[in-house]
Amino acid sequence: MPSEPGLPKPEHSVTPKKDSGTSAALVEAKSKPAVSQGDQQGLIGKDEELVLGLGHHNNSYNFSFHVVIGSRAEEGQYSLSFHNCYNLMRGQEQPFDITVMIREKNPEGFLSASEIPLFKLYMVMSACFLAAGVFWVSVLCKNTYNVFKIHWLMAALAFTKSISLLFHSINYYFINSQGHPIEGLAVMHYITHLLKGALLFITIALIGSGWAFVKYVLSDKEKNIFGIVIPLQVLANVAYIVIESREEGASDYGIWKEILFLVDLICCGAILFPVVWSIRHLQDASGTDGKVAVNLAKLKLFRHYYVMVICYVYFTRIIAILLQVAVPFQWQWLYQLLVEGSTLAFFVLTGYKFQPAGDNPYLQLPQEDEEDVQMEQVMTDSGFREGLSKVNKTASGRELL
Repeated sequence: MPSEPGLPKPEHSVTPKKDSGTSAALVEAKSKPAVSQGDQQGLIGKDEELVLGLGHHNNSYNFSFHVVIGSRAEEGQYSLSFHNCYNLMRGQEQPFDITVMIREKNPEGFLSASEIPLFKLYMVMSACFLAAGVFWVSVLCKNTYNVFKIHWLMAALAFTKSISLLFHSINYYFINSQGHPIEGLAVMHYITHLLKGALLFITIALIGSGWAFVKYVLSDKEKNIFGIVIPLQVLANVAYIVIESREEGASDYGIWKEILFLVDLICCGAILFPVVWSIRHLQDASGTDGKVAVNLAKLKLFRHYYVMVICYVYFTRIIAILLQVAVPFQWQWLYQLLVEGSTLAFFVLTGYKFQPAGDNPYLQLPQEDEEDVQMEQVMTDSGFREGLSKVNKTASGRELL
């Protein structure tokens, strides 16, 4: 059954499901023991409309039927189930093979009612992330003095996200028009999706740990976090690819879906630890090293970033899923709108907080140490400070007059 982005769908499915508005289904099933023509005679008298004639060919049976959903009252989710009556008797179960071919189509195309808006949605969001990336690069080019490597990593994340959504949108277009995805586009989407997931969690973890802004070297605990998050992200993306290329009726569909959800939650929880450690480090430093004002300012900002990360994880992993379950099937595309919209808002707010500006508290290292205080006192007492202006240092160690 088409309608899901990914690699070509297998034609083996016992219980296929589909969200659809007005749709038609053509099913051809072949199985090895089935109801014979003689057994059907008694059933035909009871309800002739519910009995399908079986064709017999090469020791197998086949039948087909056509369903048209023509009114609003009939629209909704439905399922197709196959039951082998001979296997209802214990101890007499017989193996069987079944092949199901389903063709589903709405008036607008092959996508279901909940997926029809996704082509335009992903295209618009791809343009938004591209515009955000271009704007961020222009900001970096104008403020090269305060730019760090992590700023360019943030730009790469925005462009990778834009490209991933572009391939996703094109993939949905071909599914809607042809009934099946283009394998090459699906592979490109999966590659960019994997890169986007890895870059997102790496960037959040680096910012949360204060790397380049507060310190230059990651601690052993933070390195261990990276060693856990990156492999888990690879596993989560593999699970995503398997789910996208499998039918809902496949035996391992539910298992991979649970794996994806569990791994994603573990990754989201793991990236919060560097932020918590940075907050604790700044909180301890504010009362011990004498630089209370600077450290308290950074502590307040990192707490804001911690709240941002919590809200982003909460909205995309919990609220969005609850919305998908609660709304009617025609509006389930709102789930993707909420996820992509909250991701864009998170990117914009993160860029705003960490923009390369000389007066940004995130980018200012402690401006004075004990030697600076002693030297300042000596120079003031000797009169050397007359006519000189104070120098501030940014996190890069360069001086701003």
